[in-house]
Amino acid sequence: MATVDKSDISGLLGQLRQTATQLAQTSATVRSQALATMGDALTKQQDALLEANTLDLEISREMAVPEAVTDWLKLTPERVSRAASILHRLAAIGETVGSWGNSGQGSAEVVYVRPLGIVALIYEAFPELGAIAAGLCLQTGNALVLKGGNESSQTNHALVNILQAAIAQAGLSPQSLLFIPPERSEVLRSTLVRQPEIDLVIPYGRPQLVEELVQQATVPILPTRMGNCYLCWCPSAEAATVYHMIVDSHRGEPDAVNSIEKVIVVGDCSDMTLVHLWSQLLEAGFELRAEEALMPLFGALRSSRTADWQRPYLRRTVAFRRAATLADAVAWANQYSSGHADSVATTSYAESRQFIATIRSASVYLNTSPRFARNPKESAAIALGMSNQAGRTGGVVGINALMSAQRIVHATFAEPR
Repeated sequence: MATVDKSDISGLLGQLRQTATQLAQTSATVRSQALATMGDALTKQQDALLEANTLDLEISREMAVPEAVTDWLKLTPERVSRAASILHRLAAIGETVGSWGNSGQGSAEVVYVRPLGIVALIYEAFPELGAIAAGLCLQTGNALVLKGGNESSQTNHALVNILQAAIAQAGLSPQSLLFIPPERSEVLRSTLVRQPEIDLVIPYGRPQLVEELVQQATVPILPTRMGNCYLCWCPSAEAATVYHMIVDSHRGEPDAVNSIEKVIVVGDCSDMTLVHLWSQLLEAGFELRAEEALMPLFGALRSSRTADWQRPYLRRTVAFRRAATLADAVAWANQYSSGHADSVATTSYAESRQFIATIRSASVYLNTSPRFARNPKESAAIALGMSNQAGRTGGVVGINALMSAQRIVHATFAEPR
């Protein structure tokens, strides 16, 4: 694909706007057929995709790409199969946009659900996110701009070629998927987030990338979050519940989006109980950190630094601290967590209500693991990731985040006399 200069972006987006307008008017049946064709194409051309990914991995090793990013980059047959499955499941949902509803403001007002228009995904590694984003956008009638990183350039090229060919085969314009090559990544990223033609930017990757784009953006942006999720452990909850919540939250693959990385122990919890839990987590392969007051209790603890409490580890590491009351624990979590998925372990109804009423997280989990899944049981819950922007989506970056509700007020005419 040809190199794109920042001076070309505006013209390309102008053309994409026309395509987006046409796409929004296509029927759900046609879009569903295109989604199914895309899913079939991924399955049939899996080997070519994995071969391109192998080249990226070899180059990444030479570039000394961080281990976490390399893990995100590495495609497997399972990951390709999961992406193909998501496309087929999106195809089966049917119509999501184009519906009418009552605004609740009287008979002269209605609400029309419509696509946003043009969505841009700016991401690093995670090649299959391009396919999932393309599926979510096509399902909701949006055009998509894909801007991946240098580390996944070969895989992204191969993926986009597969998807565009499938879209064309289904009778839709392949130009509804605009791919921005990896050359001059930083310049083109900062240019994209300032383009008025783009209706929504979704950044995905390490916190520094997301925050950089949030600061630069002059168009609507939905920042994704990863890790640094908090668990408030109340005295009434069993240690076994806490253990399960922590371990299961880290099982998301390849990125544990909602991993519990910080635990606040509320009130009185015996040293023996803590030591037993830490021993179990250590055996499960976790690195353990804690505030200074807890350090003497367990030799394997490492001291947590002040900065640890407000940034994700993005690995199997959990830090512990104590709080006198649940109110104190929530105040700390509200100040330092990523704010997209925080949890509480308690058997007290009053404590659970207090937590819900005071925690500012976009999603809240009561006595259950916050583990994230892109391909959950409910097709409508398929998502790219999570955000700390709640709104009507509860922090889920999925179908609902890619639609808008247009308020329409119409005249009411009196009967002629």
